[in-house]
Amino acid sequence: MNQEIIKRILSSIIIIAIAFFFIIKGSFFLIFFLSICFFITSFEWYKMTKNKNYFLLGLVFLILSFLSAFLLRNIFLKDFILVILICISTDIGGFVFGKIFKGPRLTKISPNKTYSGMIGSFFLSIISALFYTNYYSLIYWTDNLLLITVILISSVSQIGDLTVSYFKRISKIKNTGEIIPGHGGLLDRIDGMIFAIPFAFIFLKMIKFI
Repeated sequence: MNQEIIKRILSSIIIIAIAFFFIIKGSFFLIFFLSICFFITSFEWYKMTKNKNYFLLGLVFLILSFLSAFLLRNIFLKDFILVILICISTDIGGFVFGKIFKGPRLTKISPNKTYSGMIGSFFLSIISALFYTNYYSLIYWTDNLLLITVILISSVSQIGDLTVSYFKRISKIKNTGEIIPGHGGLLDRIDGMIFAIPFAFIFLKMIKFI
């Protein structure tokens, strides 16, 4: 295992532990955490897209995404954690399966994305979600509903990843920043989440109240 992968794994463990601490604590801790993440990702987005006519649109989207995260956590805590778990599993599954099985590329936008990685993203997300919902006895998540939800959220997360990769490509940069060892910028790390969370918020509101 090379040094870059070790750095990536260690930094991921630290980031996930910190994130879950603030998410579970909630209240001021959550507001503080989301505010810091928002300012960092906004700054990274600004550096990548300054003087571009789509900068403002992206900034508005980031505001809505972080607002959705705040609302979703306060309305559906366990479901919010489920969404985060799906996004994390999507990233890990895509990375691990892609490295092991390789195969044809998924798109020219991101040369590291493969079909095997996409399948791995869905597979690990489904397994993680099943363990999570069974462990907490979330009986309102029937198997069929959970499967549909996981596939949808994982798909949106992967689309978010590719979307940010597209903007990085046209900006001719590899990473949005250097704040996270082995990953790059914070936006590199949560690109899937900033798309998946607003989608999940709307979707969960629909299936629970309509």
